[in-house]
Amino acid sequence: MSRIHDDLILHITTDKFFIESLSEQQVLLVIDRITHDVNLQPNGGQIPPIASRKPIHGILGILNLVSGPYLIVVTKKVRQGSVCGGEIWRILETEIISFSRAEHHLTPTQMEANRKYTAMVQQVLSTPYFYFSYSYDISHTRQRLDVLGSRDFYQKSLFERSDKRFVWNKHLLQPFLSNPKLHSYALPVIHGFVSSNPCSISGHRFTWSIISRRSTERVGTRLFVRGADQKGHVANYVETEQIVEVGGDVTSFVQTRGSIPLFWQQKPNLKYKPPPTLEPHQAHADAYAKHFQFQVSTYGRQVIVNLVDQKKSEGRLESSLKQIHQQVGNKDVSYEAFDFHKECSKMRWDRLSILMDRLAQYEEQFEYFHSRNDTALKRQSGVFRTNCIDCLDRTNVVQSMLARRNLQAALVSLGILPETARIENQISVEQLFKTVWADHADMISIQYTGTGALKTDFTRTGQRTKMGLLEDGRRSAIRYFKNNFADGFRQDSLDLFVGNHVVTPTEGVTYESPVIQEKKDTRYLALPVALALSLSMLALSLTLPAQYSTNILISILFWAGMLGLSVHLMLKNGPDYVDQPKLLHTKPALPPLI
Repeated sequence: MSRIHDDLILHITTDKFFIESLSEQQVLLVIDRITHDVNLQPNGGQIPPIASRKPIHGILGILNLVSGPYLIVVTKKVRQGSVCGGEIWRILETEIISFSRAEHHLTPTQMEANRKYTAMVQQVLSTPYFYFSYSYDISHTRQRLDVLGSRDFYQKSLFERSDKRFVWNKHLLQPFLSNPKLHSYALPVIHGFVSSNPCSISGHRFTWSIISRRSTERVGTRLFVRGADQKGHVANYVETEQIVEVGGDVTSFVQTRGSIPLFWQQKPNLKYKPPPTLEPHQAHADAYAKHFQFQVSTYGRQVIVNLVDQKKSEGRLESSLKQIHQQVGNKDVSYEAFDFHKECSKMRWDRLSILMDRLAQYEEQFEYFHSRNDTALKRQSGVFRTNCIDCLDRTNVVQSMLARRNLQAALVSLGILPETARIENQISVEQLFKTVWADHADMISIQYTGTGALKTDFTRTGQRTKMGLLEDGRRSAIRYFKNNFADGFRQDSLDLFVGNHVVTPTEGVTYESPVIQEKKDTRYLALPVALALSLSMLALSLTLPAQYSTNILISILFWAGMLGLSVHLMLKNGPDYVDQPKLLHTKPALPPLI
């Protein structure tokens, strides 16, 4: 079985990077900082004594920016646990090292662009969390590994046999892929969530793990990337696998989530919740059909669990999805709509049992993957594909409930839990389950929206609380700010990292760099200044006077009117004040559906 070097030393000289494996010291990986060649050479003592030296835990790849290529390496890691005999690591720190020793060859404009690009790379690398293994392929589910796991398959390198949908640095690793001998230095990483935990029930020890893998095929931030593209790839697509290990037995239960697979958008415009709008004159049925053709071929039968509101703008989107579902008529795809907010209003979260009862028949039919001593006893024949609008908060709640029911069935089947017992009554395991699924919800939400998930008080405690509502309000306010004033940069960062945008050496010379900010017209600042002035004067008029005279009341009314007018005009011109992406073309926001 091919594995990645885990004992690397990086030697840096003025013209080369030498990367030495302590377990294979007869060869060196040599990266020329001038010619940019990457190759293996016999270790003949060519590393000069004056070279700087540092241990690294892996190579994420090489990325070309304005000043030239950059080498990206892992400098700090932490063990996350073990899954099926393979150690899983989480990246804590990375380093981005320029091939070029100086920026004298760049114009001032190019230097500014290069600084912005490096900040974008840092932005992605600092978004928690990236995971990897030197020997175990965490990009595949246990069932896929069982189906694909021929001798030839395991002779391939980790990168070659990985599921490329979930390898976040596949673009960065391109310089290493032409030569198979370099693959042992190419460390594939996933982005998402991994938790592996030893557990015990009545003396029966087992390992319970969650692995969530975010797709790279339609990356983006919450409001800038919605719905499907022409290939059927959808926004915020995540594959989540729950694994139970005891002795030689392994069970695996897989769910997926992803944006509604139609062409729709919800561009930020300073309003708290811009209405989702279906794009007119688009082949929605084609996008839906392509998406589920892949889903069925990869996972088997599908159940769409649609949790969006069934009224107003969300309701129109739900009606469109239901209509397209009926129009396409794929017999392997079932549709279950559940108006989460309506059914669970006034904290009546017990009504989720209505949905779970409807889904029980499918879960019994689909079953889950179970192997004993690497021999499959049964396979999962279908998955739940859950969505709300963001595929976060409501989706997390339902996915955790489906996972708990599967964990109950798996533990009973493995003889760990008596048939009459309930997982909810196993206090330590139940608390661990709630904590991990709430942490999972927060992590997937941070990666898509920039904040933790909402409704995690229910996931952590099993009930909705007033403190949970207050925390949801705080997180919603942070989401609003980030989605409107920070996500353009985050969107560009993702597009750069996964290779949707490729920087050329002539950027900023033969054509303008798209990341260089155009100077805003002075009129652009007029409304924010008027808003700040009105707010300040209104506050002074309300707080300073000892008593309110007619003139003071007129002043209060005047500044309140100015404040209202400023807010109205800013909202009317909202997209002009939003932090927009600059690397890829973004369509103008559509008017809401009537």
